[in-house]
Amino acid sequence: MIPIGDEDTGGRPGIPYVNLAIIAINVLVFLYQLVDPNFTNGYSTVPAEITSGKDIIGQFPIDTPDGSFVIDEAAGPMPIWLTLLTSMFMHGGWLHIGGNMLFLFIFGDNIEKAYGHVKYIVFYLICGIIAGLAHVFSQPDSIIPSLGASGAISGVMAGYLVLFPTNRVKVILTLGVVFLRPFMVPAVVMIGIWALLQFVNGLGAIAVTDQTSGVAYWAHIGGFIAGAVITFLAKPFLDREPPPLSRLSTG
Repeated sequence: MIPIGDEDTGGRPGIPYVNLAIIAINVLVFLYQLVDPNFTNGYSTVPAEITSGKDIIGQFPIDTPDGSFVIDEAAGPMPIWLTLLTSMFMHGGWLHIGGNMLFLFIFGDNIEKAYGHVKYIVFYLICGIIAGLAHVFSQPDSIIPSLGASGAISGVMAGYLVLFPTNRVKVILTLGVVFLRPFMVPAVVMIGIWALLQFVNGLGAIAVTDQTSGVAYWAHIGGFIAGAVITFLAKPFLDREPPPLSRLSTG
């Protein structure tokens, strides 16, 4: 189920400058990653670096069911915990950044309008950091780098679910490479199904020792819980009144 639009309701009217700036920063950082692989290797979050407080540098062989590969750990920032911030603006490929920015573009503007510009960026960063810590604590000894905005965006989606559960989201279903006709569902259905899948996969990963699935489900779970709790507590103080005319948009 892929969202492609939502009801642009909720919060004060205006341009979501912060959300657009976050998207732009993510794109620029990704383009820089393409020309400097060492930046990706050094500034991603490595759980073992966070738990030990030491920057791990060198080449390390990893055995997986699909074969062996070598992780090249480059020098990171000092202190090393800053990777919890830098990694949330980095991505592992075109599909990774494309999917994340699509979700952020659709759901982030509503949350920015409800929180306001300054509080929104604080909310976004807190969700991203908590998401990174959740991943670290789920695999404290892992030396496999983790990166992406998914944890912070999970927090944004949780905030959307708390504030605008009845907003309609335009989604498309896929069957393999076949895209079905778009249709509308309440946000509670679309985000609820997405969240359920994250929790199911996250709980399933607890009993799995392999650390190479490629998806940091506990980062998604951590970010989602953080976003839900923060927004629930802040809800009485947020601007959730819709603009005079609601409309369907792609953002």
